[in-house]
Amino acid sequence: MSKKTEKTNVMRVLDQKNVAYNHYSFDSKSTSGAEVARSLGEDPHRVFKTLVTIGKSNEHYVFMVPIDQELDLKKGAQAAKEKSIDMIPQKALLPLTGYIHGGCSPIGMKKPFKTFIHESAETFTSIFFSAGKVGHQVELSLSDLQQVISVTTADLVKES
Repeated sequence: MSKKTEKTNVMRVLDQKNVAYNHYSFDSKSTSGAEVARSLGEDPHRVFKTLVTIGKSNEHYVFMVPIDQELDLKKGAQAAKEKSIDMIPQKALLPLTGYIHGGCSPIGMKKPFKTFIHESAETFTSIFFSAGKVGHQVELSLSDLQQVISVTTADLVKES
C-alpha cells in the first residue's frame, strides 16, 4: 500500500491557488542548511532559508536568502525602509508565524508580513524553500511564489 503524502499548510495554500510545485521530504532532525541542500542533491544557492526580523518601527519582516549565505541586517533594513532590523528571538517564531525553527516558510504564516528575497532567486528557473515542516521542502519558480505572496527582490546578503 502506498503511503499518501501528508500535506503541509504550505502545500494546501499552493493547491488552493492552483500553483504547480514539487514537494520533497527527507529524514532530518537537523535544520542545517547545508544538510538540507545535500539531502535534496541541490546547489545551496537555489535553496532558501526564511528569516523573520523586527524593525525599529516594531513591524515584522520576512527575508529569504540562500542557505549558504547570511542576511546582511543593514541591507535588509534598507530594503524594508527601516532604520534598523534585528532577528526575532527563536522563542517568538512559533507564536508569531505558526512555524518552528527549521520549518519556517514565507507561505501560510499566521498573518502576512512584507517579504523580501535575495535577488539571486531571479537567476534560477526554480527555487527551494521550507514547506512549513522540518524535513519538507517545496520547489517552484519565483514568479509562482509571487502569485501566492507579495515578495520583493533585493540585495540582502553579506559580501563574502
